[in-house]
Amino acid sequence: MDYTPAIIVAVLVGLLVVVIILVGMASAAAEKKRREDIYRKYGHTELAEAIIAKKVWQGQTTEQLEDSLGNPADTDEKVLKTKTKVIWKYHHKGGNRYGLRITVENGEVVGWDEKL
Repeated sequence: MDYTPAIIVAVLVGLLVVVIILVGMASAAAEKKRREDIYRKYGHTELAEAIIAKKVWQGQTTEQLEDSLGNPADTDEKVLKTKTKVIWKYHHKGGNRYGLRITVENGEVVGWDEKL
């Protein structure tokens, strides 16, 4: 068979469109499951809505933080006399550079630093 470049390109573009649609459907299904899991865990509350929106706030527990943003890319821990301080790092930019560092003391968020 003689396949012209135009036919080959059309087939490849069609396959790419199918892959994009399938990835989008899988992503939507995963987000729906995440939402359902959070509602099951926290109820239909403002807390659940904040976690679904991937928000961070002072006083947030490490469990809520993990439910909100997922596992950090890296952490640094310091154990002091009166507290344990952990820096949760997100959005790795290379080396020891991260777009978001969240400070957790004794299991609760006390602050964060976000670099755009």
